Amino acid sequence: MDSAKTSPAPAKRLGGGWFKKLRDNYPFLIMVFPAVLVVFLFNYLPIYGVLIAFQDFMPGDPILGEYTRWVGFQNFTRFFTDVQFWPLMKNTFLLCIYGFIIGFPLPIIVALLLNATKSRKTAKVLQTIFNGPHFISLVVMVGMLTLFFGRYGLVNNIIAHFGGERVSYFLKSSAFRPMYILSSNWQDFGWSAIIYVAALSNVDPGQHEAAILDGATRWQRVIHVDLPAIMPMVSVMLIMSIGGLMGVGYEKALLMQTDGNLGVSELIATYVYKQGLTGVPDQAYATAIGLFNSVINVVLLIIANTTSKRFSENSLW
Repeated sequence: MDSAKTSPAPAKRLGGGWFKKLRDNYPFLIMVFPAVLVVFLFNYLPIYGVLIAFQDFMPGDPILGEYTRWVGFQNFTRFFTDVQFWPLMKNTFLLCIYGFIIGFPLPIIVALLLNATKSRKTAKVLQTIFNGPHFISLVVMVGMLTLFFGRYGLVNNIIAHFGGERVSYFLKSSAFRPMYILSSNWQDFGWSAIIYVAALSNVDPGQHEAAILDGATRWQRVIHVDLPAIMPMVSVMLIMSIGGLMGVGYEKALLMQTDGNLGVSELIATYVYKQGLTGVPDQAYATAIGLFNSVINVVLLIIANTTSKRFSENSLW
């Protein structure tokens, strides 16, 4: 009996699949290349600068060179023993946590309400109005706050009209956090809601039709159809928000800062700015403080991601 002879299968070329994917997707790779280049140049390439935190660095000194003076964790120890350490940690944490408690659920609520609006035209008009404040610069925003809450602002003019005493809220430490947090949330809640509105647009209309046939009210459909549909996105955004919890910027706080509210408005970010760029700059010390703050954010991100992964199926990695 003759045995059937089979020809050997052609050997696959090494890397053939990779080159095929590259050839098929090169237009998209060309489009994304500028963004990747910008991120690399401005986010990854400067990372080597954190070495300054472990040096006795003076402006003009080479970061890596023959005469580089390494001091280990001396700059970190200096910050931990500084009298400003605990006030800075407290001010930054309270400002961020209050802003997070108010600012994180607000876009979700707005997105659910916009999606539940019967008139699509009304929903689009409202969304446009909500997005508008996002494009106001921080300088203009602080100027608006001054016009409203300054000593001769609108609020004080109304108080004076009824016989009250004028008060500059920028000089009251108790007014700094409410003004900062509420104005920031007013600027960002509409813009932050966009991602949830986009997620809600993917909800299957058949689920709403089935819920209506079962007698569900509009509120019940929001709770049992819309909200579960965006929960994966909510989980991811929650992780990212917690990861950047201590990453408040210095610009707005510095613009609102006065001698009267300095006790609550001096944050880690403003302290880094002052130490590194004003007066006699101590860039090594400022870099150490900034690196410490970044490490806290990374730890918070890992904790949030691990917790989410343990109790749900949603995580960043």
